[in-house]
Amino acid sequence: MYQQLSGKAAGTIHARFQALFPAGEPTPERLVKLTDEQLRGVGLSRQKTLYLRDLSQKILDDSLPLDEIESMTDDEVIAHLVQVKGIGRWTAQMFLMFRLGRPDVLPELDLGIQNAVKRAYRMRKRPTPKQVKRIGAKWSPHATVACWYLWRSLDNGDGQLGD
Repeated sequence: MYQQLSGKAAGTIHARFQALFPAGEPTPERLVKLTDEQLRGVGLSRQKTLYLRDLSQKILDDSLPLDEIESMTDDEVIAHLVQVKGIGRWTAQMFLMFRLGRPDVLPELDLGIQNAVKRAYRMRKRPTPKQVKRIGAKWSPHATVACWYLWRSLDNGDGQLGD
């Protein structure tokens, strides 16, 4: 829900989405029973509605067994999650970092990370994902923590990340 939206807008949509469920707890079983109009009514785009339905269906038909995900390697989790429409490598990496608390994730596709690396390493151009991976290899096994600091380094003091 937070992809390509400001944090405030996404937070509002997420809160409205949660309000569609008893105790604010979405489940695949409950989501598939909601109409597209209900989901669009809380601010979800048609595309994100389709993505949530695909995710829910894959969980329900056991093609995406989430109970095994904690024991998977980072690469296995990414391969597992990108099977879902709307979940790409970046989204899977954010899941690894912020949901599973994995310590060594380097989201090389993240524009914020690319901009922060450019600034920190005084580069003329924003680095490519390949360059970010090469530079970030030194941060292992604590790449996640390095990324937190890199994101914060872009904070202009006004709550907005920028460059």
